[in-house]
Amino acid sequence: QVRLVESGGGLVQPGGSLRLSCAASGTRISINYMGWYRQAPGKQRELVAAFTSGGSTNYADSVKGRFTISRDNAKNAVYLQMNSLKPEDTAVYYCNAKLMRDYWGQGTQVTVSS
Repeated sequence: QVRLVESGGGLVQPGGSLRLSCAASGTRISINYMGWYRQAPGKQRELVAAFTSGGSTNYADSVKGRFTISRDNAKNAVYLQMNSLKPEDTAVYYCNAKLMRDYWGQGTQVTVSS
């Protein structure tokens, strides 16, 4: 059973930065697809950024140029560096991994507010 544990959320002022981390445990298999999704109140969960199975990266248009996804394959970990944060980035951020099925972390709250 794969378990994803996220960390790094919090409260930040507009224009600030946060770094989210997600580590997968419970498998020795290297997980090719790992990414980040977010869900704001009253909205559907949406893709923020992800590494695809082919090794490329996908970003939501709204975060391109501000967010950077990175990974540590040896640790089955994925990170999200978020810069120039905006109030509309406020959401619960979820780590996702695909290994024969979808796995989700518990979510970490990111609040951008002055």
